[in-house]
Amino acid sequence: MLLTFRVANYRSIREEHTLSFLSGGLDGEAVRRTGVRFDGREIGVIPTVGIFGANASGKSNVLSALRAMRHAVLSSMADWVSYSGVPREPFALDPACRDETTLFEVDLLLGKNKIRYTYGFELSDERVEAEWLHAYPNGRKQIWFDREAEREGGEEFRFPGEGLKGVKERLVELTRPNALFLSVGATFNNPQLGAVHRWFVDNLWAVTSEDDVSQRVAYTRDMLLDRRKGAGYRKFVESLLRVADLGIVGLEVDAAAPGEQQVRLLHRAGDGKPVAFDFVTQESLGTHAWFAFLGPVLQVLDQGRVLLADELDSSLHPVLAAEVIRLFQDPKANRTGAQLLFTTHDATLLGQGTVGRPLSRDQVWITTKRKTGETELYPLIDAHPRKEENLERGYLRGRYGGVPRVTSGELAREVAYLVESAV
Repeated sequence: MLLTFRVANYRSIREEHTLSFLSGGLDGEAVRRTGVRFDGREIGVIPTVGIFGANASGKSNVLSALRAMRHAVLSSMADWVSYSGVPREPFALDPACRDETTLFEVDLLLGKNKIRYTYGFELSDERVEAEWLHAYPNGRKQIWFDREAEREGGEEFRFPGEGLKGVKERLVELTRPNALFLSVGATFNNPQLGAVHRWFVDNLWAVTSEDDVSQRVAYTRDMLLDRRKGAGYRKFVESLLRVADLGIVGLEVDAAAPGEQQVRLLHRAGDGKPVAFDFVTQESLGTHAWFAFLGPVLQVLDQGRVLLADELDSSLHPVLAAEVIRLFQDPKANRTGAQLLFTTHDATLLGQGTVGRPLSRDQVWITTKRKTGETELYPLIDAHPRKEENLERGYLRGRYGGVPRVTSGELAREVAYLVESAV
């Protein structure tokens, strides 16, 4: 499980910000109890977090930062060898940020024993400036390693205690200044480092509104064609297609058919007989979007992973988006502890109207853009909303921030002025 994510000096995120899946203890409807205690109380984890904010406020960059951390962990050992330094994207609107490090850190809860880990690193253009991994078995901190670059060009690795087992000196020798020690350790089969590395391999699957729809359609189709799992997945896919009120009553699977015809959706006809549609030419874009969404969602729910959904409202109708949120929050439907982190503009997810507010106060985060162009990320609870407060109304009125600073009629007045000036 992902507990927290900390980032600084990445794209529009300049200052250090922390996104949390930890329960604040306000509402509690969706909180997962872990049985793990820290600082004298049990850790409660929220399965779903939504980031709201105006256009270009940096919502997507929060998700991108998580993906950038994952990419660094998976590629630094092999791919960064071709770089003279480290590929990164510091805050671009202040040249001084080029000389400052980029920070990534995650707090995780892993394994059957639910051990908490803190792993992070800092990058400059030239090298890994710092890297650390701390574990908390039985709630007690163990420093598995601390790494720090020295001004003279060397590095210091510290392994206090006996937390990290195995031959560590050889791993240090194999770690380049522009490679992560975690990546090296996992590559050379250190089981403890490999367990943390595996989390990055399996998690942080990104779903965007348009860019990857065709790939996700193919993934959902491949799941249905899988001989080992296809029959089980088919029941879930058919059920979720029906309840989405798309007029679909079932599907046909024919592995012998050409490519995109291997799966065809069955629609309800006037005479009661189902009619198979050509997926490419006859199905709507909305059906494509929902079908494409099902594969990743079912896989994440099955494996207990973290799904990143950028612009959830662009992919799904608000009612379907609300139901996806509830799907992750239902302990019977989500038995593996899977998590959903999404961005959206859709304020109806905060209201008590049609969708019935699927999010509690703990689950809402806001991004705003400061005058300097940098992103500010903070939880809704910083604004101290009351439990029964109409969050949709408060958000749209700007009470919590995260909405465009545009007055009513401002766009029309601006265009009218330009038209009159041109006459």
